[in-house]
Amino acid sequence: EVQLVESGGGLVQAGGSLRLSCTFSGFSFDDYAIGWFRQAPGKEREGVACVSSSGANTDYLDSVKGRFTISTDIAKNTVYLQMNSLKPEDTAVYYCGRGQRYRSHNYYCAYDFWGQGTQVTVSS
Repeated sequence: EVQLVESGGGLVQAGGSLRLSCTFSGFSFDDYAIGWFRQAPGKEREGVACVSSSGANTDYLDSVKGRFTISTDIAKNTVYLQMNSLKPEDTAVYYCGRGQRYRSHNYYCAYDFWGQGTQVTVSS
């Protein structure tokens, strides 16, 4: 059974940091890309960061480049999203997903399984 469980969300002031964790099971990182996407009320879902199945490639939403970092600990079957210099516009529910990496105009990940999400709220 495929499972992804996110943790680490919370309330933080603008300029602060959070680290999200996603522990996964039921599949191998060798076969799938893993990443994070978010959805805020009234807004479309948007991909935030993704790491390819090889671990060799990472992709980021333009608005988080230089502030967010995705990393993996394969021994723990865990993916992290380190979020620094948070802004109120980063407020959303963040989901960890399993999927594949594609190329259109840019590279992106599309997901077929995801977790229950974790709320990130950034106050101004």
